[in-house]
Order: sequence, then C-alpha cells, then structure tokens
Amino acid sequence: MCAVVRLRYGGVSVIEIEQILRTRIAPDEVLLRVEAAGLDRGAWHLMTGRPYLLRLAFGIFRPRQRGLGREVSGTVLDVGAAVTKFSVGDEVFGIGAATFAEYAAAREDKLAHKPANVTFEEAAVVPISGLTALQGLGEVGRLVAGQHVLVLGASGGVGSYAVQLANAYGAEVTGVCSLAKADFVRSLGASHVLDYTRTDFADGTQHYDLILDLGGNPGVLRLRRALTPEGTAVIVGGEEGGRLTGGMGRQLRALLLTRLSSQRLTTMLCKERSEDLDELAGLITDGTLTPALDQIYPLERVANAMGDLEAGKIRGKSAITAARTRSRIAS
Repeated sequence: MCAVVRLRYGGVSVIEIEQILRTRIAPDEVLLRVEAAGLDRGAWHLMTGRPYLLRLAFGIFRPRQRGLGREVSGTVLDVGAAVTKFSVGDEVFGIGAATFAEYAAAREDKLAHKPANVTFEEAAVVPISGLTALQGLGEVGRLVAGQHVLVLGASGGVGSYAVQLANAYGAEVTGVCSLAKADFVRSLGASHVLDYTRTDFADGTQHYDLILDLGGNPGVLRLRRALTPEGTAVIVGGEEGGRLTGGMGRQLRALLLTRLSSQRLTTMLCKERSEDLDELAGLITDGTLTPALDQIYPLERVANAMGDLEAGKIRGKSAITAARTRSRIAS
C-alpha cells in the first residue's frame, strides 16, 4: 500500500511517500480502507519530535513508528476475531495508527459508526479534536449553562468544536483568534470575538467562569486575572514553550498554583473512548455539531498540508485523502 513515512524527526522535508506492506490487525482491531485522515497538531509534534519530552514515549533518537496520522474515517475491510461492534462494509470514524495511508488498523474501542449526514473527509477531522473539546468543556471544565466561556485558539481544530459545543450547552462564548478568522469564529456560534493582536483578554473588562486554553501561551497569572474568583482554566496545550517541555512546563506551574487559590487551574489528556465518539456522532447527526473542514489534500501533498498548518493558514481542520493515489495505482 501507499503510505506517508518518515525515518527521522524534523520538518516537512523528512516526509516521504513509500509503498509498504499492508498493515496486519490484532484480534481487537479492524482493517480500514482509509477514505480520509484528519490532520491535527499532534501529527506535527510527532513529525518534528518536539517537545523533546515526547521522544521518551515515541523514540528518543528516531521515531519507533514510521507512519504518521491518527484521525481516520473509512470502510471496514476486515475484523479481528474479538471484534463485535463492527462488520465488513461498515463506514466508521475514529482513531487509528499511521492513518496517512491507503489502509490502516484501528482498535474497536476507538471507533464509532460514521454519521450518514457527513462526508468521509468531514468525519475524519472530528475524532481527536472533537473529543478534546467535548471532554475539556464537560468532564474537565465542568461547564454549566449560563456560564461565560473563553476559548483561546477558537479558530483551530479543537477550538472550532469547543465554540460550537459551549454554545449548544447554553454558555455565552467569547472566542480569541486573529482578525482574519473572526467571521469564521462568529459563524461557529461565538457571541463575542477578540483579536489577540489588539485586545488583551485579561485586561479586567470581563471575567470568565471557564477558560479553555488551546495551544496558546499566556502566562498562568494572566489566565487567573481573566477568571472569576472560582473560575476554571483548562490548559490543553502550548505551542510556544521551550523545545524540551513545550507547553507542559506551563501546565505543571498551573497545577502547583491551583493549590493556593480558589480558582481551579488544570490540564487534560484526551481520552480516546468509543462512547464519546458515539456522542459526537449523535451531535453531528442532529445538527448540533458541524465538522470544521477547511482544506482537503491528497496523500502526496501531506508536506504541503503540514506546512499550511504550521503557518496558521487553516480554519478548523484539514483532511488527507488517498483516493487519488488509489485511483492512479488502479489505472
């Protein structure tokens, strides 16, 4: 099969397209014909190997797994002996391994049936970003209807879902993004939009019950200034930290400071659960949630897609599709 691989960490120049053996599945996995794969910020981190702390899990000097990509939507071609939820021919979406490829394996407990009212490309950009938004607002952020919610990074992958979900749950939502993406964030349901280049969300004019910090880099004290006395800040990531720990250093400081305050400063890791994917599928089916798909790239242009993501050109998410590659090989 045709797949995106890299043999070392680095920029987009490390990406290669190779013909490799089709992946094998374990008893609890299904084999998917990949119709589309989502491109999230995590794929960029795994390509670059930054922050360096990640390499403890994924390979210190070179990546243990050559493939890239985790979000996926596709058609089930084969099922493992222990799989009971899916059958051959089912259309599914969720989280797999090395999904920038024509075929990929995925565990049964990290998949859900694809909503019929969206395309494969739209479904592919939901899993990790949608789960992070869902859990960050609810399970971790403990959102209550009527609260004032601030979403930092509102135009990004997770932010585009967080704005929609917070609005649907009855919150008054303020999104922070660039001026060029303000109309996009308003279209997602934000009542207010702040241009981060012109307006300081922590200037004291408004205080928020819940702040979802998605890949920004404000100091912990700035987050505290923007919170109500008993408000909660959920720090999901950070792209401007040092090469060693990235945003994780800021997260650790937040966890230490929260012990000394009535405000709650916390962080989270996305839990990859099929039941939460089922919930997202239901929200998409009833029209509450719309996948924020911006660009679609063929498999051969993954490097371009990574470059556009790094440059901040994408509103919401991008999808990678192997359809053109598969068609060319078949002909």
